[in-house]
Amino acid sequence: MATTLGTKLKQLRESKGHTLEQLADLADSSKSYIWELENKNPPRPSAEKLSKIAKVLGVTIDYLLGDDDGIAMESAQDAHFYRNYQKMDEKTKEKLRTMAKLLDNEND
Repeated sequence: MATTLGTKLKQLRESKGHTLEQLADLADSSKSYIWELENKNPPRPSAEKLSKIAKVLGVTIDYLLGDDDGIAMESAQDAHFYRNYQKMDEKTKEKLRTMAKLLDNEND
């Protein structure tokens, strides 16, 4: 029986169109390690590898490890985006803010 982590990993991986091998390559891991995380109970993820996997899948570690009643995937993606945003230079941040305003005005 897959765990919450395993279920979320598999759903996210498949939604991105990645095979086990593709996700492993992108996350600097092995295919067997990703398979074990998806299928073993309990999984034994390393923090470093889980961080890389979360980054590739565009979510936070908190989302992957949380229970089903916890953080929604959209919130996890927003948190991941914001962490990346915080690392950007001011010129790039201003461009994104301008684009967000333009998109928001289209919805009015």
